[in-house]
Amino acid sequence: MVIFLMHWLIVAIGLAAAAYLVPGVTVASGTALVIGALVLGFVNAVVRPVMTFLTLPLTLVTLGLFYFIVNAAAFGLAAAVVPGFSVAGLGSAILGALIVSVVSWFIGMMAGS
Repeated sequence: MVIFLMHWLIVAIGLAAAAYLVPGVTVASGTALVIGALVLGFVNAVVRPVMTFLTLPLTLVTLGLFYFIVNAAAFGLAAAVVPGFSVAGLGSAILGALIVSVVSWFIGMMAGS
């Protein structure tokens, strides 16, 4: 349970960083941030692996670059589900997903989890 809460907090920090750094990513409130982090974690755990498997041939043909689109789609799906969390366009979704991933990786590395 503690690991889940720690991961949720890390994703929330990454989402807050994305909302601060990327002009097209907005989070209206702290509640939207917390719920957005929870939904983003769920989408990344359940939906993104299915999308990755279904788009594997296209990802291989593009030498892995299509995986950025898969991550952006997962990020946009989470934004579509959560009121108060929005993404304006594919470019913002790609940058937002990239920032959440990098921040989550960095904090996780520093925390040792």
